[in-house]
Amino acid sequence: MKLRFILNPHSGKLNGNTDKISALAAAIQLNFPGADMRLTQAPGHATELAREAAQQGCDAAVAIGGDGTINETARGLVGTATALAVIPHGSGNGFARELGMPLLVPEALARLQKPRPTMCDVGRINGELFLNLAGVGIEADIAWQFMEQGKNGARGMWPYFKIGAKTAFTYKPHMLRVQTDGQPEEFMEPLTLVFANGRQYGSNFKIAPEASLTDGELDMVAVADAPKWKLALAAPSFFTDHWRPFGITQTKRVKQARIIQPGEIVYHIDGEPRKTQDRLDIAVEPAALRVWLPCL
Repeated sequence: MKLRFILNPHSGKLNGNTDKISALAAAIQLNFPGADMRLTQAPGHATELAREAAQQGCDAAVAIGGDGTINETARGLVGTATALAVIPHGSGNGFARELGMPLLVPEALARLQKPRPTMCDVGRINGELFLNLAGVGIEADIAWQFMEQGKNGARGMWPYFKIGAKTAFTYKPHMLRVQTDGQPEEFMEPLTLVFANGRQYGSNFKIAPEASLTDGELDMVAVADAPKWKLALAAPSFFTDHWRPFGITQTKRVKQARIIQPGEIVYHIDGEPRKTQDRLDIAVEPAALRVWLPCL
């Protein structure tokens, strides 16, 4: 097999540590002798490296990092014969969990020895690719605040938790006009509105437990702006496959959607925050990306 491993050296616990990166490179060579490994240098670099791998006829580009690195790698592979493979090395590892990848690197490498290729859907939101989830609402707002604080060096779980806790008590949902698959517009004011290709944000928090990466549709999940006590009681249910008490969520399967919200819109793509104005267009591209599932 001809493989290119694409590593974000600042993902997970690596944090630029040269000894850990060297140990990871040695583990890759042990399992895949002669494999090419490249380190990303800046945002967007993983896409360039993946596109180059496809042009060189690689069987797969293996993204090592979190959902952001995996998303960037996939962007360079859509529509090509080169598969996306994943070694989870982020925090939530939502997409890797969807593929059934082990979270321990040695085990993940071993499970890629005899991969199971499959064709995976991707989503687009205002033209940008997402693999797992995209949407608007409170989590997009938290992601934007966290990104802004990160510019001042505030990173890690504790700053994220503080932002989330504060936002939970101050966030005011926006009135949205939502049209799906050419149907009449609906007005909704959700706490969050998610378009799910996969099931979860990561860490087994399943926002769309019935979603599938291969069904040619997105699960549009609206989370109600319910009283805080009701949301708190419902929270554990999101770590299960089906149970959702109190009517907290409503799910609809769609192929296309449009969100109208006059003015600034904050949204996220696989957890990465974005801003736009007035309108968001969402669509699914069935079977657009070849992926490697781990061997059984």
